[in-house]
Amino acid sequence: MSRILNSIVAVCPDMGIGNKGQLPWHSKRLNNELRYFQRMTMTPSIEGRQNVVIMGRSTWFSIPAQNRPLKNRINIVLSRQLKEPPEGAHHLAPDFSSALRLLDTADLAEQVDQVWIIGGSSVFKEVMEAQDQRRLFVTQVLQQFDCDTFLPPINPSIFRLLPGFPGVPEGIQEENGILYKYEVYESIQT
Repeated sequence: MSRILNSIVAVCPDMGIGNKGQLPWHSKRLNNELRYFQRMTMTPSIEGRQNVVIMGRSTWFSIPAQNRPLKNRINIVLSRQLKEPPEGAHHLAPDFSSALRLLDTADLAEQVDQVWIIGGSSVFKEVMEAQDQRRLFVTQVLQQFDCDTFLPPINPSIFRLLPGFPGVPEGIQEENGILYKYEVYESIQT
C-alpha cells in the first residue's frame, strides 16, 4: 500500500538530535514543542483510526517509563536483539521494512492512518533514503547544545522545504529562552 512516511524530529544547528539518550536541551523543557509533537503524531486524519509511531529500541527506552507506550498511537519498536515487544509496546519488528509490511497485515490495515517515524538516527537515515513519499517535520532549535546523535543531512535534491503546512505554526517560537522554528520538507517525486 502506498503511504506517506512522516518523520518528526527536533535538531540543533549541527543536526544534533540527542545526547546520552536524552534530548540535548532536556534540562530546559520545551513544553509547547512537545505538545506539537504529540498533536502531530496523535491526531489521525481518518475518524476511527489511529496513527502509528515507529522507533528504534534506543528511542523507546529513552522515553520515560511512565510515558510508554505513547498514548493514543500504535507503538512499533524496531530491534534485531529483542525477541518480543518491550513491555508496553504494541508490536516489535526486526527492521523498518518489516514494520511497514506489518502495517498491511489484516490485524492493522483497517486500524492505521498516518505513519510517524520518531527516531533514532539510523531509522531516520533509512526513511530519508527510502523510495516512498516522505515528509520531514523538523523543529530547528536555534541554539547549539552538546550532541552525540545526529540527523543525516537533508539533501535539497531529494527534499524541498514547503512554504507552510496545515497545523504547523509559522515564525520563530520562544520557550524558556530557546528560539526554534518549525519546518516541513517533502520528498521530490521524480
